[in-house]
Amino acid sequence: MNASIETRTSWITASMSLVILGISFGAAWIAVVALKPIAADMGGVRSVPAFATALAWFGAGLGGIGMGWLADRYGVRWTVIFGSVMIGIGLAISSFGQTWQLYLGHGLFISVLGNAGLNAPLYVYVSRWFDRRRGSALALIASGQYISGSIWPPIFEYAIATYGWRQTMLMFGLFQMMVILPLAVFFLKRPPEIVAPAIASRETTRPTILGWPPNMVFAILAVAAFCCCMPMSMPQSHLIALCSDLGIKPSHGVAMLSLLLGTAVLSRQMWGWISDRIGGLLTLLIGSTWQFLSIAALTLTQDEIGLFTVVGVFGLGFSGLVPAYVLVVRELFPAREAGWRVPILLCLTAFGMASGGWVAGLLYDHFGYYAPAFAAGLLFNAVNLLLIGTLVARRGGWFGGARVANAYG
Repeated sequence: MNASIETRTSWITASMSLVILGISFGAAWIAVVALKPIAADMGGVRSVPAFATALAWFGAGLGGIGMGWLADRYGVRWTVIFGSVMIGIGLAISSFGQTWQLYLGHGLFISVLGNAGLNAPLYVYVSRWFDRRRGSALALIASGQYISGSIWPPIFEYAIATYGWRQTMLMFGLFQMMVILPLAVFFLKRPPEIVAPAIASRETTRPTILGWPPNMVFAILAVAAFCCCMPMSMPQSHLIALCSDLGIKPSHGVAMLSLLLGTAVLSRQMWGWISDRIGGLLTLLIGSTWQFLSIAALTLTQDEIGLFTVVGVFGLGFSGLVPAYVLVVRELFPAREAGWRVPILLCLTAFGMASGGWVAGLLYDHFGYYAPAFAAGLLFNAVNLLLIGTLVARRGGWFGGARVANAYG
């Protein structure tokens, strides 16, 4: 039996990566909390700040592909430092308040050059510190996004009410650099996993995964990830505005968002523990089914108590999905391919998160209420269930074993 690469340092590294992501993702939440004030400055059109938030997700995913390549060659420490500085610049540009400045700040600096240097590279980096409890470790760092969503909105709501959304962006930009840069310098060291290079083979048989070509399986996973994250982002991006439309106090809407993301943080560790035992594919199928039912319930709920209940249930269910996609890649594909497959997959999850928030804003502007947006989200969620269900069936169904066969190569 091979000795495990996991040590106490592995968990310290994962914890510091969690702190870094928990802070850096706060940058995109300012526009979510300030959606209505920003829209008021833009003539009342909510699709403008919604699209800026969408660009922040979209660009972080797209830029992660290139940043993953750079992290493999120069080290994750440098992409994290560079990304933090770019986030600060992006928030400063966005604070000037013009539409094009919001789009430039969020769509290039906060995303492509900013969070892209932290998110995907840290997923790959942390996965290389673990071999036995990789699912739990990935769930831990994936909680950074939701820790930021549960901690920062109440702080931003107070800061925006007191100082305005422009000053809030400037102050947070400086704060995140003051914390992230020292953490990157002192804690992001070389991981212990040895990535074996590809070995030339004379065998004529091409490798397969679940009986299909590897890239075909990966394409199915990528499309499923997009269809999963599009409905996932709709309640997160528009919950505060939805509450305001229903006559619920904005502060209560912020509390709902914090509840949603707080339950996601806690349950994500539960899903990590589960995925270490049943594997990534079954975790995806269960979590996606839970998400579908929760969004359906959200569509039918109009009162405050009911919304608090539904968003709490929603947070418990969807939170294990993104780290489970990364876990599936590490289970199915060789370690040497993680540096490019994981960023591409996370790019599709980011595209889904970006598209969901933006499409919900467009549909709201057209119809004047959110039910059509949630209905569109349910349609995409159903496609996701079909694709993941197909992969589970190829593996052998519910009782096909918790793990798939070892990755080729």
